[in-house]
Amino acid sequence: MKLVTWNVQWCLGCDGVVDVARIVRDARAFADFDVLCLQEVAANFPALKGSAGEDQFAALAALLPGFTAVPGIAVDTAGPGATRRSFGNMILSRYPVVQAMRLQLPWPFDAVKRSMPRLLLEATIDAPFGPLRVMTTHLEYYSATQRAAQVEAMRARHAEACGHALAAGAVAGDQSHGPFQRQPQTVSAILSGDFNIRPSDPLHARLAAAFDDAAVPALEDAWQCLHGALAQPPTAGVYDHDQWPEAFACDFIFASADLRPRLRRVAVDATTAASDHQPMLIELA
Repeated sequence: MKLVTWNVQWCLGCDGVVDVARIVRDARAFADFDVLCLQEVAANFPALKGSAGEDQFAALAALLPGFTAVPGIAVDTAGPGATRRSFGNMILSRYPVVQAMRLQLPWPFDAVKRSMPRLLLEATIDAPFGPLRVMTTHLEYYSATQRAAQVEAMRARHAEACGHALAAGAVAGDQSHGPFQRQPQTVSAILSGDFNIRPSDPLHARLAAAFDDAAVPALEDAWQCLHGALAQPPTAGVYDHDQWPEAFACDFIFASADLRPRLRRVAVDATTAASDHQPMLIELA
């Protein structure tokens, strides 16, 4: 199973052109992905540089027929007339999506920082080796206070989901095909996205820290699991030197510890300039 994650900057390339099709084309050139996790997808935001206000959620879904599209809207505001403006994350999966969840992340007030709402988007997919919880997010950039609260909320969500999975045998199943019907639960998870932290940031270590309940598998940095002390290549500022004076890594893929035997490859694509970020790949077998 191949998963690609990418902060697409509302499909704005380093050439100043918004091109949704180029995002899909370059992602496919990187890998024949089964799951695509995207951050910074926009709809009806013509104020964004290069954008005509196109509905990128709909356009991406149309460009990937045969994939289940799961949008995750973090910012939902009024547009002209009765329209809405949306900004957030998206998961597209070739495998069946048995359940999708959207967790609005904490947004504590920070008087000295600009900020916007953030979301953790989760899709439980029927992977070839069993149920897999795929999570993607884009954490706050400006406010360290908000970013820290968001990390704790994601850890709590992972522990909560594992609690459901570990107790599955003790809970009577509901087969009514109604909203109470119990869906497959799993401790196996991937967490990907733009975390707006560096590898040396204490929040990176916090994300990968063990849980008090030993039955909850830690979320390990997949690059470090496969490459050890070798530094992850930069994922921002590789081509966009106007926004970023230097290139650095802030996009990561974490995998639950039980998936470590399945890890085959983790890589960063350094070739595309279709966004200010570079896509990352994880391959499981």
